[in-house]
Amino acid sequence: MNPTAPEQKHPPTRPVNRLVGLLRRQTVRRILVSVLIGVVAGLGAMAFFLCLEWACWFVLGYLAGAQIPGPDGERVVHMAVTTPYRPWLLALLPVLGGLASGLLVNALAPEAEGEGTDAMIDAFHNKGGTIRGRVPFIKSAASIITLASGGSVGREGPIAQIGAGFGSWLAQALKIPAHERRIYMLAGCAAGLGSIFRAPLGSAITSIEVLYSEDFESEAIIPCVIASVIAYCMFTFFFGFAPVFGSPHFVFHDPRELLAYAVLGLICAPIGMGYVSMFNRSREFFRGLTNVPRQYRPMLGGVGVGLVALAVPEAIGGGYGYMQLAIYGQLGLGLMCLAAGFKMVTTSLTIGSGSSGGVFGPTLFIGGMIGGVVGQVGHMLFPEIVQQPGAYVLVGMAAFFASAAKAPVGSLIMVSEMAASYQLLPPLMIVSMIAILFNRGSSIYTKQLLNKFQSPAHEADLTVNVLETLTVADVFAADRPVIGLRPDENFAQLRRHIADSHQSLFPVLDQAGALIGVLPVAAIRKVLFEDSLAHLVVVGELAEPPTALALGDDLYSALLKFLDSGHGQLPVTADGRLLGLLDHADVIAAYHQEVSRRRRAAA
Repeated sequence: MNPTAPEQKHPPTRPVNRLVGLLRRQTVRRILVSVLIGVVAGLGAMAFFLCLEWACWFVLGYLAGAQIPGPDGERVVHMAVTTPYRPWLLALLPVLGGLASGLLVNALAPEAEGEGTDAMIDAFHNKGGTIRGRVPFIKSAASIITLASGGSVGREGPIAQIGAGFGSWLAQALKIPAHERRIYMLAGCAAGLGSIFRAPLGSAITSIEVLYSEDFESEAIIPCVIASVIAYCMFTFFFGFAPVFGSPHFVFHDPRELLAYAVLGLICAPIGMGYVSMFNRSREFFRGLTNVPRQYRPMLGGVGVGLVALAVPEAIGGGYGYMQLAIYGQLGLGLMCLAAGFKMVTTSLTIGSGSSGGVFGPTLFIGGMIGGVVGQVGHMLFPEIVQQPGAYVLVGMAAFFASAAKAPVGSLIMVSEMAASYQLLPPLMIVSMIAILFNRGSSIYTKQLLNKFQSPAHEADLTVNVLETLTVADVFAADRPVIGLRPDENFAQLRRHIADSHQSLFPVLDQAGALIGVLPVAAIRKVLFEDSLAHLVVVGELAEPPTALALGDDLYSALLKFLDSGHGQLPVTADGRLLGLLDHADVIAAYHQEVSRRRRAAA
C-alpha cells in the first residue's frame, strides 16, 4: 500500500492579489488611503495636543506663574499653578522661545518657519503636493516651543502639516501621481484640523476652500471628509466629545438682530484689511533685516511680544481661554478692545519674524474680541434686541476669519462645531458674507490663489484640446473621388494613375473592395521614371500595411496617425471597406475654423 502523499500547501496568493487589485481601483484606493491618513493624523494630533498642553502649563504656569485660562472642552492638565506671578519672566519667555524656535527650524528644516497652512497651500500649488518628511516633526516641535513661551500663533499650522505631511509621504511611497498626491495632502490637513478642533465637517471644507479666494478644490471633498471623521473619532475617544468652547443656549429669534450682526460684519471687513496689511508689513520688515542672521530674527520678534505681555498678557499665547471668558461675558469692553488690537501686533511680530505656528487661532481670537465688543455695546443700546451678547463672540470669530482668509463656508461651520451652537448659522452666514464682500482684495494666506485657473496644479486640466472635440466624420468629404489600386496592377499602370490624379497616397484594395494596403507616392518617387520597371513590378510588391481612420476617431488621434505615418493622406474605412481619403490639410483647416468659432462666440 502506497503511503499517502503529503498535502501540498500553496501560498495564499489569491487574497493578496485581490487586495492589490482593489488598490488599483481609484475609488477603493482613495477610501483605504483616506482612512489610513485619518488614523495617523488622529494619533499625531493627540500627541501634539498632549505635549502642547503640558508644555504650556510647565513654562507659562509653573515657571512664570501666569494663570492662563483654558476653554471648557480642553481641560487636560488639572494641576493648580502655585508659583507666584513673575511678569519679568513672562516678558523674557517669548525672547527665549523665539531664539530656540529659530535655531531649531533653520538648522533642520528652514521651510518650516512661519505660517504652516500657507506652506501647505504652497506645496499644493507649486510643489506637486510634496512635503519633506521631517517638516511636520520640526514644525510641531518649533510650534510647541513658540506657544509654550507665549508666542502668538495658532496650533492649526503644525497639526495641518502633520496630517498633510503624512498624506504626501504615503502618496509618494505608493508612487501615486502628483494629481492624486495633492488630494491626499489635503485629506491629511483636514484630518489634523478636524481632530484637534473637533470640527470634522468644517475642517474638511476649510481644507479645500483655503486654497483659493474664490474657488474650491471640490475633487478632494470625499477623502477630506473620510480622513477628518476618522481622526475626529480617534481624538475624541481619548479626550471626550465635548466641543472646544462651552456656550449657553444661544438662539437667533429676532430678525431685527440681523442689523446688529450686519454692523459686526461691516466692522470686521476694514479691521481685517488692516490686520492683513500689518501682518504682511511685519513679514517684509523682518525679511529686510539682512544684517541679522535668519535664525535670530524670531528672537527680535519675541522682544516685542514680551513688551506687550507686560501690559496686556491676554494678547500672547493661544488665547482660547480668553475667548471662552468672552463668550460667558466675563471680559470688559476695554480689555477686549486692547486684547484685539495687541493680538494683531503680537501675531504679526511672532509669525512675521519667522517663528512657527498658524494664524487661524489668533484670527479667531481677534474676531471673537471684536464680536464681544459689538455684542456688549448692542446689548447696552438695544437690550430687547441684543439679548445674548456672547453670541457675537462666536459670530465674530467666523466673520473675521472669513474676511482675512477668504474661507467663509468652512469657517462658519467650524465655529458652529467648536461651540456646538448651530442655531447661530443664519447670522453666521450673513456676517461672513458681508465681511468677505467688503474685503475681497487681501488675504492672510499669501500663497492663496484666486481660482483653479491660476493654479499650476490645474494647468493640464485647463488646457483644452480643440481637436479632441471634433471627429473624422465632421470633416470627411465622402463625395471626393478616390483612385484605388489592385495588387496585380503593374508599374506602368501605376504611373498612369499618378499622372491622372492629385493623390499623394493610393489605397490598395482586394477583389471585394477591402483595404489591404497603401502605396504612398513619396516611397517610389526616385524610381518613378524607370522604364525598366514598367512590367517588372506590381503594386502588391510596393504596398505597405495600411494606417486607417474611422469616422468616429477624434481629430487629435487622427493627427497623431498622420504624424506617425508621415503621410499627407490617410484612408477612411468602415468595417474594413474604403470610404475615401482624409487630407492632413483638412485637419488643420478644421482646427482653425473651430478656434475662430470659439473666439467669435466668446466675443
